[in-house]
Amino acid sequence: MDEDQSYDLNEELGPELEALEEQSLLRVLRTLDTPQSAHVSIDGRELINFSSNDYLGLANSHQLKQVAVEAVEEFGVGSGASRLICGNQTPHLALEGALADWKGTESALSFSSGFAAAIGTLPNLVGKGDVVIIDKLVHACLVDAARNSGATLRVFAHNDLNQLEKHLKWADAKRSSDKKVRILVVAESVYSMDGDLAPLINLVDLKEKYGAWLMLDEAHATGLFGKSRSGLVEEFGVQGRVEVQMGTLGKALGVSGGYICGSRELVDLLVNRARSFVFSTAPPPALALTAAASVALVRSEEGEALRSRLWAMVEEVKNLLIRCNREVGVVRSPIIPMIVGDEAAAVEEGASFLEKGLLIPAIRYPTVARGKARLRLSVSAAHTLEDTEALEAALSSDTSADATD
Repeated sequence: MDEDQSYDLNEELGPELEALEEQSLLRVLRTLDTPQSAHVSIDGRELINFSSNDYLGLANSHQLKQVAVEAVEEFGVGSGASRLICGNQTPHLALEGALADWKGTESALSFSSGFAAAIGTLPNLVGKGDVVIIDKLVHACLVDAARNSGATLRVFAHNDLNQLEKHLKWADAKRSSDKKVRILVVAESVYSMDGDLAPLINLVDLKEKYGAWLMLDEAHATGLFGKSRSGLVEEFGVQGRVEVQMGTLGKALGVSGGYICGSRELVDLLVNRARSFVFSTAPPPALALTAAASVALVRSEEGEALRSRLWAMVEEVKNLLIRCNREVGVVRSPIIPMIVGDEAAAVEEGASFLEKGLLIPAIRYPTVARGKARLRLSVSAAHTLEDTEALEAALSSDTSADATD
């Protein structure tokens, strides 16, 4: 090593952190002192939580906590190995059976997270010589998975069916000279940062027209849409026409983990080739049993009552935002973005809400595009009218301050 050259780790990384701070992109961890809920405590301070994905308020459900306690007593706290070694236990099969039945598919496979499900699945559907076409706003895990696959990547503008069809035509022409070319379209059913829905019926029609497959992330739709609340696939009646349904257990279901639902052949292939499944210790069996119980709860009359309460709270929040002169989308979703634009301004507004007892953190690049920073307001069935009144008071005081300025 050159005696004049220093390779001290901290000296190398320090400037990178400073650059993030200068751009208002430096993140720090917040620590909750309480269970996940519509009301939380940070550093001993009580806050109304409008930032969680716990849409049905199940993360701290007494009913699910009882299931978890009993499951720990029966199956312990860890699985001990990957599922292909000796970590495959009856609770994992119970969860996957419940998911497949709920989603209307032949089979299902659970993963330690939604990220692990994406990274493990997509590169086993397409590879070098194939084509993957993704919506510009899909989650980072799907972008990373598409890049890792080695397939030719094409991106279409968010929900732009015309641009999607152009990419599909190009991919179909590529296939004319090589019949082995696989074409995969990747989209979300409810988009996590904008809260809008995919034009799912049109997506399905288009991918079928060009002989493509569809991988659909139902993370933010599961538990909220459809007669049995399984997601947008059920809501739009396209069961059997979506090859790969992906989702998470940590949002409306209130637990943790990810899953893939599809054909028996798909799941069998993933059991053998999905590296994030093959080489990961299995999720705790107690967690799997709790997630299976959550699926049953969401499918029950109680689940319908929670969903109805959620939509009522969403309408309440949207109405108060309109009264406070905030722009509100027309789509029904518990995700309501308040666009700010500038990163520093979004951080400042988030801090202002925090001072008023509301947890609504700023969402910045790279989670959203540069210049598209926002406060992502998310609504839960656990919120109360008192919570929405506090939100309206905070927004009204901001409006009054702006008028004074």
